[in-house]
Amino acid sequence: MQHIDICDILGSDAYLDKEVVVCGWVRTSRDSKNVAFLEVNDGTTLKHLQVVIDKQKFADPSPFMKLGTALRVEGKAVKGMVQNSVEINASAMEVLGECPGEYPLQKKRHTLEYLRTIPHLRVRTNTFNAIFRVRSVVSFAIHEYFQQNHFIYVHTPILTGSDCEGAGEMFRVTTLGFDHGYKTEEEYFANDFFGQPAGLSVSGQLEGEVAAMGLGKIYTFGPSFRAENSNTPRHVAEFWHVEPEVAFAELPDIIAIAEEMIKFIIRRVMEKCPSELDFFEKFFEKGLREKLQNVLDNEFKVLDYTEAIEILQKADVEFTYPVEWGCDLQTEHERYITEKVFNKPVFVTNYPKDIKAFYMKQNPDGKTVAATDLLVPGVGEIIGCSEREADLDKLLAAMKQRGMDEAAYADYLDLRRFGSVPHSGFGLGLERMIMYVTGVSNIRDVLLYPRTVGNIR
Repeated sequence: MQHIDICDILGSDAYLDKEVVVCGWVRTSRDSKNVAFLEVNDGTTLKHLQVVIDKQKFADPSPFMKLGTALRVEGKAVKGMVQNSVEINASAMEVLGECPGEYPLQKKRHTLEYLRTIPHLRVRTNTFNAIFRVRSVVSFAIHEYFQQNHFIYVHTPILTGSDCEGAGEMFRVTTLGFDHGYKTEEEYFANDFFGQPAGLSVSGQLEGEVAAMGLGKIYTFGPSFRAENSNTPRHVAEFWHVEPEVAFAELPDIIAIAEEMIKFIIRRVMEKCPSELDFFEKFFEKGLREKLQNVLDNEFKVLDYTEAIEILQKADVEFTYPVEWGCDLQTEHERYITEKVFNKPVFVTNYPKDIKAFYMKQNPDGKTVAATDLLVPGVGEIIGCSEREADLDKLLAAMKQRGMDEAAYADYLDLRRFGSVPHSGFGLGLERMIMYVTGVSNIRDVLLYPRTVGNIR
């Protein structure tokens, strides 16, 4: 069906005083004695296009005015009454898809909680139009940054036989139905598709390290799955994961890459999404632009974990979770450090080894690892990062301490046997990045279909 995107009509004078054809959904409508007005949106822009209906040409415009109705509109594009606006004087209209009166999205402003109950329709609202437009720009910017910096894009397996994090929070994958006939778990899995336990990947890191040992600098960008029984505003069971791995890189090197990438993404959003940022600043986070500009204008803080604990212990704040050396920082701790102390993103480094993953490089003190989390105001952690343990004996000792099966990680261990090098990487949760640049506070509102405990609609 030939038509012109509404973003092109609103963004250029080239169509003024010309006959055009547009398609879209009715977002608002109003009627008067001689003229009716529609606001139509086709998804290509946050802004709506006004359609003017002369009742001398359309005796009964009511079929075109129901909210949610899909239309094809022909008419002349002219300057609107509002400065720098464009509207269409309709000469012919066609209903492509009727929409009855029980359409859930009416003129009143709906809560985000209500909109989560209709994920198949909420994308038609201004909020989700803006969110998914920003999500697209952020995703492209990630690829753009890595491609400009000689990283190779690799696709790591989604089906896996190993738990990267060693935390046992994997979704199991099976082709076998429930059957009392199997006497043991080993017998059950022996008869399954792969002949052994399999699950959905929690991370592409281990396979990413394999690729980096031959390609130097790689990144993965795909879905990860975690069967974590958590109902916080920051956790979902399926999320999109950006994971670079860099050979010949120590912790300071990967920290520099992470900061550069974050700033690149924010710069692209500010360049390409001005209308969306105006919307989010108005309805979600006052001072959003100032916050993002502050990130671009300042170097991120690098803070040792031990110093962070001392800051929190001296804080004149009663935290819900107690603070002591060896604890994992909670969201309230992360936000205090970023929002109250430094007012900018902070890399917290050198965490206790007992609260971090087995693969992180052990520091000479024997107590900490060369790891860092990037904490940002309003969200908390958005990046988990570390130098990887390149020493085979130390890696084996860490696995043994955690009771891990060496055989399941044979390929990974071989990387330490055959030409091991210092190497580092990080994981960025795409959704948390989108939360940060939009001010949207719940991760469920930046995914098309959020997967959470008890919900797989």
